[in-house]
Amino acid sequence: MDDLDNLKFAVVCASNMNRSMEGHAFLAKKGYDVKSYGTGDKVKIPGATPDRPNVYEFGTAYDDIYQDLLRKDKNIYTQNGLLHMLDRNRRIKPKPEDFKTTKEQFNVIITCEERVYDKALECLEGRIPEENIPVHVINIDIEDNHEEATLGAFMICELAAKLSAADDLDDNIDEILHEFEVKSKRNILHSVQFY
Repeated sequence: MDDLDNLKFAVVCASNMNRSMEGHAFLAKKGYDVKSYGTGDKVKIPGATPDRPNVYEFGTAYDDIYQDLLRKDKNIYTQNGLLHMLDRNRRIKPKPEDFKTTKEQFNVIITCEERVYDKALECLEGRIPEENIPVHVINIDIEDNHEEATLGAFMICELAAKLSAADDLDDNIDEILHEFEVKSKRNILHSVQFY
């Protein structure tokens, strides 16, 4: 796996809280160059009742969100796993980041649901390519719960390994994605955009 340094990955979900952060954590542990983002208008996580989510601005520190939930109801947010998730997140990076505002360039962007994929593409299409550098945007649908996020992170790592091992990513990606789709039994979306 000496090709790890060659590819730069982004993992993107709606709020940069659960799925993208689990993927970020797994890839970072394996030594990949990885960042994570959200595409939502705000950071939304479950509240004490289903109809009242906790909503924060992107850029609000994970630690501040953790402390806020602790104040609101330590028991509920311990039981539903949010405090554990935020504790993981704050060990990885300071705050949730908005994909729409990043100027970073990646070789591969992996999104965790179709509407996130659509928003990421919309964002990339809204930029004027300066250097004509290709970026592969790939979607793997991952349900937004703790178990699926963990399973999804394993799949993201497996895909990252296959992409990193490719002799020529641009030539081999269709074949790699087809094999991955068959093996994972998940529909994979793929698009090429340019920076």
